[in-house]
Amino acid sequence: KIFSLDLGGISTVVLNGYDVVKECLVHQSEIFADRPCLPLFKKMTKMGVSIQTKYLRTFRLHFNHTGVGRTCFTFKILKEIMKMKDGVNRIIFGVFVLLGLITNAVSNITNLIIFGERFTYEDTDFQHMIELFSENVELAASASVFLYNAFPWIGLLPFGKHQQLFRNAAVVYDFLSRLIEKASLNRKPQLPQHFVDAYLDEMDQGKNDPSSTFSKENLIFSVGELIIAGTETTTNVLRWAILFMALYPNIQGQVQKEIDLIMGPNGKPSWDHKCKMPYTEAVLHEVLRFCNIVPLGIFHATSEDAVVRGYSIPKGTTVITNLYSVHFDEKYWRDPEIFYPERFLDSNGYFSKKEALVPFSLGRRHCLGEQLARMEMFLFFTALLQRFHLHFPHELVPDLKPRLGMTLQPQPFLICVERR
Repeated sequence: KIFSLDLGGISTVVLNGYDVVKECLVHQSEIFADRPCLPLFKKMTKMGVSIQTKYLRTFRLHFNHTGVGRTCFTFKILKEIMKMKDGVNRIIFGVFVLLGLITNAVSNITNLIIFGERFTYEDTDFQHMIELFSENVELAASASVFLYNAFPWIGLLPFGKHQQLFRNAAVVYDFLSRLIEKASLNRKPQLPQHFVDAYLDEMDQGKNDPSSTFSKENLIFSVGELIIAGTETTTNVLRWAILFMALYPNIQGQVQKEIDLIMGPNGKPSWDHKCKMPYTEAVLHEVLRFCNIVPLGIFHATSEDAVVRGYSIPKGTTVITNLYSVHFDEKYWRDPEIFYPERFLDSNGYFSKKEALVPFSLGRRHCLGEQLARMEMFLFFTALLQRFHLHFPHELVPDLKPRLGMTLQPQPFLICVERR
């Protein structure tokens, strides 16, 4: 359940199973709330830790200000869904990869929070930036980057995947800098319209404070992290969900039957429908469990010495929470290797929440955007299945083995979309 590793001089502890992960992240949350200072983060952000964690207060304030979860924000998501549907309709009856449309649509929700505007699906510059983000998420888990974290002097070598990651990051940095400059042109101090405005307000307030870390450079890093967090995970959940609906047409049919009953064939999907659609909820939760989008979570570190199950963990130890082991923990999941949405339904057919499902982690460091992500997953998923039937071309089943990275992405696959 718990073991230690020496990753090239980086003292690391791996937590396995729900009980141990909960004990550390919930019952000892203060101690396990730090982030490790890894060479990769230091190189990428010049600060050594995840930038987003330093500016959570700013993001939380603006996140609440925008009214996530309220009718106004649901309306913005539904407007983006209509754009995505139009994109699918233009290529209807064709065989295509849905990845681009889904990625663009999901990222635009994050863009509205960060910049106050969306980008068209024809904006090749923004699409290229998203592709570089996705590539870096994969590269960050490569052997080359692992070696760089263990032996930073490898960075002096002109080759290796870590160098490709750094080149990608430099291109993204310049592009984000231009986007932020554009977004701040019409700024009215202390009247923030989006995250960039709110951050700049914080920067103004701390301009005479020598200890303040708010800066234009750190704003760029923060925006980059927020785009990755708001796009990569939700996009991959939806891609896996689409894949499994095509793989299991009987499950797809049951979801569509529930959609027709509650939403109607032409009604607008609503967040309020969720509580009336237990089977759809069960399917999405089983996708989150089975596919383990972020299998090792985001790394933690101990802020002081700790004792877990009789083992001493020194201050400053990097801690990996194996969420894959949590979601396949046989103590909590019967036949975990089987995709079975009904495990989230009780004997009366009502949705039953499971304690050991923690795709957004636990404790003080649980995912900040969980509420928004769940809203996006439900609305995008139901909107697609309300309008379209999904199947593989000529019964060509794609490779179900995921692409390995910081997230588990499905392999690129072709899908046939037919109007219902």
